[in-house]
Amino acid sequence: MTIRVLLADDQKLLRAGFRVLVDSAPDLTVVAEAATGREAVDQLRATPVDVVLMDIRMPELDGLAATREITADPALAGVRVLILTTFEVDEYVFEALRAGASGFLGKGVDPAELLDAIRTVAAGDALLSPKATRGLIARFLTQPEPDAQATPEQLRVLTEREREVVTLVATGLSNEQIAERLVVSPLTAKTHVNRAMAKLGARDRAQLVVIAYQSGLVQPR
Repeated sequence: MTIRVLLADDQKLLRAGFRVLVDSAPDLTVVAEAATGREAVDQLRATPVDVVLMDIRMPELDGLAATREITADPALAGVRVLILTTFEVDEYVFEALRAGASGFLGKGVDPAELLDAIRTVAAGDALLSPKATRGLIARFLTQPEPDAQATPEQLRVLTEREREVVTLVATGLSNEQIAERLVVSPLTAKTHVNRAMAKLGARDRAQLVVIAYQSGLVQPR
């Protein structure tokens, strides 16, 4: 199955380079481009897309605001957003996760790593660059927010095994690593992750991490 990609960046030359790279992969294809956040959202409502490569700094509507609008729209529930920016700083990592992005990478990433990142978020997994360490994420996610946050009560819908799996997801383990830790098959581990996501209303693993920290299930180191 071909993964459909939308490129959202206000620099035409960069979009052209990304298009050549993405289209060079047999399982990926660029189906649309946007020069502003507003244009990206409009394109998504007109064109089926699996993954958006989203720049942060764009006119009209920046990448973070566009991401919030995308993740809040039930009609775009299947769309994953991968933030790609030259401004790989702590606050942006935090805001990208809050906005519902599934991944965050610097534009200096290797081409092969970028293609793998698109595949990763398309599969529903979370992806963060090496600079976005777990300790950093934990520190920001546990800061007070004016918006409603996840609470311990919300976790009551989970079984003990699902709580255990969510804890391991929040520490950065993959399905294979979780399976090894719990002595189960990778498919069983993935099933537990998917059930926990469904029960907690999480779009993907990135949101599952947010919920784990906000609810107090996982404490920052």
